[in-house]
Amino acid sequence: MSEAYIVAAVRTPVGRRNGGLAGAHPADLGAHVINQVVSGVDPAAVDDVIFGCVDTVGPQAGDVARTCWLAAGLPEEVPGVTVDRQCGSSQQALNFAAQAVLSGTADLVVAGGVQNMSMVPMSSAMVFPGFDTPFSGSKGWAARYGTQEISQFAGAERIAADWALSREEMEAFALSSHERALRAIDTGRFEREIAPYEGVAVDEGPRRDTSKEKMASLRTLLPGGSLTAALSSQISDGAAALLVASERAVREHGLTPRARVHHLSVRGASPVVMLDAPIPATAHALARAGMSISDLDAVEINEAFASVVLAWLKATGADPAVVNPNGGAIALGHPLGATGAVLAVKLIHELERVGGRYGLQTMCEGGGQANVTIIERL
Repeated sequence: MSEAYIVAAVRTPVGRRNGGLAGAHPADLGAHVINQVVSGVDPAAVDDVIFGCVDTVGPQAGDVARTCWLAAGLPEEVPGVTVDRQCGSSQQALNFAAQAVLSGTADLVVAGGVQNMSMVPMSSAMVFPGFDTPFSGSKGWAARYGTQEISQFAGAERIAADWALSREEMEAFALSSHERALRAIDTGRFEREIAPYEGVAVDEGPRRDTSKEKMASLRTLLPGGSLTAALSSQISDGAAALLVASERAVREHGLTPRARVHHLSVRGASPVVMLDAPIPATAHALARAGMSISDLDAVEINEAFASVVLAWLKATGADPAVVNPNGGAIALGHPLGATGAVLAVKLIHELERVGGRYGLQTMCEGGGQANVTIIERL
């Protein structure tokens, strides 16, 4: 079996809603990062382009992975496919790319994701006459889960309650996310991984003026709840891409592997709670890989809500210092279908920065799912 090496990893800055990337066509955002990662190879040698994207309507419709490649001016004979595993779409794209290389059926695959949430509002793909949700009218769904409302906000609140997480505890975590992100920006940690786009060179989400007092003044998302907008991921725009190569491709193209995919898996949990799947998925992945949480030098877990990460920390016993060390989606934003690839790019660069060996990435996803990818820095 061949190894699946990651030889290039780059992202755009993550733009704030209606910020510097709001007017960028998703195809052009994707094309920008694709051109970056294939710059060291003959692009005609790429076997496939696998991109994650959610709400594939309007400018994100029509297999946006293919559109991004063609918008980059690259060879028409290279195909593309778009993946939707909700928030984990581009992490799944990376896993699919690694699986193709590991199986020996591909040698070079571009993996990544793109999302412009300013241009295509969240849940745009769910708007359909006669159906309030994707589950509306399904007899099988109603028989299994009833007609209760399926909501990420309700799921996040349930996790906070189940794990006895106070609002104050979650606000301290959210403030730390902003502080870590700003430290990373101010010390230049992100400069190697970001490909500036049309004048936007820095992540726009982190807030220098936030404070515990400001967070405490916000109203909750749900009546009687404890979560607020400050404890949630930001609506954002962005793209990221990685180039996955086989041993043969590394030799033939003179590439330098930066990391290898050590483990990949995905697990499901309750679609009603929805957001706690990273907990069992991480336990499953570590067991399959023969590893423990202490083997990890860096972790990227998506900060969909503060309760998601804090519950995961309590369940796993991971060292908080190595978890989202440069901030997460509460500060940096969550461009849905691009976030998985953004986290992978961040993880690789952080391992290189600290000289770590193993890093783990996971994220909660619609439908009660969670991807886990473990990479080894080389």
